[in-house]
Amino acid sequence: MADEKDKPRSGERYNRNDTDISASPRHPISASPRRPVSPSLYGVMAEFDNPSHLVAAARRTYEAGYRRINGYSPYPIEELWEAIGFHRTGLPIIVLIGGIIGGLGGFLMQYYLSVFEYPLNVGGKPFNSWPAFIPITFETTILCAALAAVFGMLALNKLPQPYHPVFNAPNFKLATRDHFFLVIAANDPHYDHDEVVEFLKSLEPKEVTDVEV
Repeated sequence: MADEKDKPRSGERYNRNDTDISASPRHPISASPRRPVSPSLYGVMAEFDNPSHLVAAARRTYEAGYRRINGYSPYPIEELWEAIGFHRTGLPIIVLIGGIIGGLGGFLMQYYLSVFEYPLNVGGKPFNSWPAFIPITFETTILCAALAAVFGMLALNKLPQPYHPVFNAPNFKLATRDHFFLVIAANDPHYDHDEVVEFLKSLEPKEVTDVEV
């Protein structure tokens, strides 16, 4: 039953299509009258006590049509990222582009210096003696590809990230110890708060909570 502070004040009106959220992410979700969706709601989180339950829940969530989902665990679980539909990453193409830019940049730098800025006749060799350019071209290719891999990984993972809404969940600190979490984000195309709550409860988690921004 909703608290007195959750009841509408005089003059307030609620839309029938509005969905229900918890008053605070500090408490488990329970049945209550429909209330407007808070713009600060990030999503709904389910807590599990072992990786097998998390992976099974993630598979069922993906099969149910949800796509804005994420799982959190104390250690990498290969089956988890497959279960949530994370099959592709843009990192390889970023590394390839970085390598191409590095290789072309290293070669053209040497070509410009040897042909235009400091053309030297060394043993009658042509100014554009490209075999001599290969070592530096190779090194700049590797250097730029490695830098692209590092900074591309950070960008794709949105790192550094000193704050994330899931940090507001009461038990999320256990994600680095021995608990496992599954989140359905509020920006999912099929998101409906009441339906998501009931769906996550059907997965038999330890607890289901709202996650506020």
